[in-house]
Amino acid sequence: MDKKIKLSGMKLPDDIKKLTYPQLEQLCHEIRKRILISVEENGGHLSSNLGTVELTVALHRVFDSPADKIVWDVGHQAYTHKILTGRADAMAHLRRRDGISGFARPDESEHDAFISGHSSNSISAACGIARAMGLKGDDHHVIAVIGDGAFTGGLAYEGLNNAGKNSDNLIVILNDNEMSISKNVGALSRHLAAIRARKSYISVKNRVERTLDRTPVVGAPIKSVMMSSKDTIRYFMYRYTGYSGSTMFENMGFVYLGPVDGHDLKELEQYLEAAKAVGKPVLLHVNTVKGKGYAPAEKNPGAFHALSPHMLSGGDPAKISENSFSAVMGKELSALADRDDRICAVTAAMKYGVGLNTFAAAHPERFFDVGIAEGHAVTFAAGLATQGMIPVFAVYSSFLQRSYDQVIHDAAIGNTHIVLCVDRSGFTGEDGETHQGIFDIPMLSSVPNCTIFAPADYSELKECLYTAIYDTEGIAVVRYPKGSAQYKVKPCTDAEYRLIRKGSKALAVSFGRTGAFLEACQADIGTDILRVVKIHPIERDIINICQKYSKIYIFEESSLSGGFGEHLSAALAASGWRGKVKLVGAKGFVPVGSPSQQLEMFGLDEQSILAALSGKTHET
Repeated sequence: MDKKIKLSGMKLPDDIKKLTYPQLEQLCHEIRKRILISVEENGGHLSSNLGTVELTVALHRVFDSPADKIVWDVGHQAYTHKILTGRADAMAHLRRRDGISGFARPDESEHDAFISGHSSNSISAACGIARAMGLKGDDHHVIAVIGDGAFTGGLAYEGLNNAGKNSDNLIVILNDNEMSISKNVGALSRHLAAIRARKSYISVKNRVERTLDRTPVVGAPIKSVMMSSKDTIRYFMYRYTGYSGSTMFENMGFVYLGPVDGHDLKELEQYLEAAKAVGKPVLLHVNTVKGKGYAPAEKNPGAFHALSPHMLSGGDPAKISENSFSAVMGKELSALADRDDRICAVTAAMKYGVGLNTFAAAHPERFFDVGIAEGHAVTFAAGLATQGMIPVFAVYSSFLQRSYDQVIHDAAIGNTHIVLCVDRSGFTGEDGETHQGIFDIPMLSSVPNCTIFAPADYSELKECLYTAIYDTEGIAVVRYPKGSAQYKVKPCTDAEYRLIRKGSKALAVSFGRTGAFLEACQADIGTDILRVVKIHPIERDIINICQKYSKIYIFEESSLSGGFGEHLSAALAASGWRGKVKLVGAKGFVPVGSPSQQLEMFGLDEQSILAALSGKTHET
């Protein structure tokens, strides 16, 4: 083995083309060490990044970024790409305020061809980029790297369906590790498993290659083209195995290559060169091991998918925190399902993330993981509801955005009773702009037949969940933040609001964890306090209370545009109220930072709220 590779001293990505294979193996080892150190210090996505090290190295050896465009589907598999494109030292500040993002960002590097923090968009984006390059006469390649988990998202198929029609230099790399975040499910997973298990397919391809290698007139480029021809492969398949089928990808217009060992650099480069030579859309199927090189992550890749800082040395990633809104919701839902066999739980590949592991273990026949398919999850839940079941779809706020059409068309119009447990609402911290849960209120409050609850602590969460399931018609939403409850609150009137009177002419209004803070710090606050739990639709009682005050402060951990504050202000104006309102909340997208830093950015931290209510306003 050659001596240690010093990443900081290399000209990247160009220098990796000069390395020997032993040096490349050492480089991959050094990259994995760098990823482990960075995730330990800053938190981040571990298993997925450890699994794509060799694939990324091979990509940058065969292609010339940024002239060739690499589009990462869900940038949480792109840490190696960041390291190899001049950001190795910057990994020390990964996911920190003013540091580099945990996902691909074109404004961060010219090597990041498209922004991506959520799944299933890479093929569509790459299709558009490749078509534009073709129109301009640019014959460089566009490579979309997408995991098999992201392939369960409908947008991936829409992209495939259109990309296969063109003759662009487009390569789709299917990174098949049999995982998304939770274990993959569904027909696609079975289809890929069947391809992986087709040993005769692989052995025949290897025999063809050996035959071509022994033929002096056939050079490597010609062999690559011949090996990439589906007609050539089929000929040998027919002759030697009797196999006469095709993959779904070939039926959509792609040349299919693979499966390939995603940790064999030589084999990866060979197949990437073959894909590069085809001159039409290619799908390269690569098998990788999620968590590769770090035994605990290989053994339990789901638990090591996304970590908080210092969890590798001081925490237990495999154990879900008992002290969290997610865990409390999951256990309470399972307890309710013990007594009511109509209750079903639905997740979109996030069983552990949303706390449904308890429910899944206790009620497997009523637990449904639909893959990364939030739109389907909503319509599936609506279908369950039409037959008398009570479906509860637990989903991250930012992921729910993918199902807006289904919420309106398939649930709200029919006033169908489904429950949405919207996890990670509000500021979520270091994942940056793509993962902040600030748009669920504007989105859902625009939908008729939709009721939204925002509990402030665990007891209130349980009460809201019960009310959503049994005492609410149409779409019932329970939204709650990431992590643990910071304060305990007193019960509200009819589970809708709590008013703390102090004899002031000003009123502070809020909900969720900001409302809990107001109640906990009431001794230091000179205004009256209104903590709202049922935030939409706004009840007449809330309007009547607010009309008695000349000035109202509304604090919300949500987007101000279309948020609770705007709705309440509009309702007050319509009632003839002529007082003053100050809205404090998120404006635009939320930059990378810790949750406490993000609260401070928008004037929602404790100091800023107290300053605003004392007249010493903290402007943002």
